[in-house]
Amino acid sequence: MSVAERIADELDDLHADETSPGMAAVARSLAKAIDDSDAPTAKAVVADKLRSIMADLRKLAPVGEKGDAVDDIAEQREKRREEARKRAASG
Repeated sequence: MSVAERIADELDDLHADETSPGMAAVARSLAKAIDDSDAPTAKAVVADKLRSIMADLRKLAPVGEKGDAVDDIAEQREKRREEARKRAASG
């Protein structure tokens, strides 16, 4: 998988086109430049710029609905409650 494809996938996950379409376009362009270049120094410079833009886009991404620590705690609590219900029902 190319750098451009991986960046495109991450931008989709981050909803970057909704939150910051200009920065998302620049990220796609930089990723394509990395794929198209054979010069290691040029790739390193572009990769550094891409890393910086992606870090900013990650900060701007909307908070996910699931998967944070609070969700994990709630899920664990629900599992314990379900186990307690099963024990109470069987004995």
